[in-house]
Amino acid sequence: MSASAGVVSPPASERSSPVAWFVYLIECTDGSIYTGIAVDVDARYAAHVLGKGARYTRAHPPARLLARFAHADRSAASKAEYAIKQLSPAAKRALCAGSASPPAPHAQGYDAD
Repeated sequence: MSASAGVVSPPASERSSPVAWFVYLIECTDGSIYTGIAVDVDARYAAHVLGKGARYTRAHPPARLLARFAHADRSAASKAEYAIKQLSPAAKRALCAGSASPPAPHAQGYDAD
């Protein structure tokens, strides 16, 4: 029996994946901005439009997708989502328009300067 015969590959759910996670921002019909994360932003946006997304977008229907920002993994996307949610609506709109940079990670987490 060879040394490699006993090697078992980890299940697919435990393997590292090159899939990017995205933070996305949606403008709702009442002018508010919803921020979320997803791997497939188009499918997630469609779910929001159909009323099958977050509770917030069921009460505040989406009008349009404002922006999406790619991140290496779910953790980074979640941290960026939190930082963006701390921004004012005006700062979120500036971010989506490209006139502001996304919040950058700092040693103790994200800071929404």
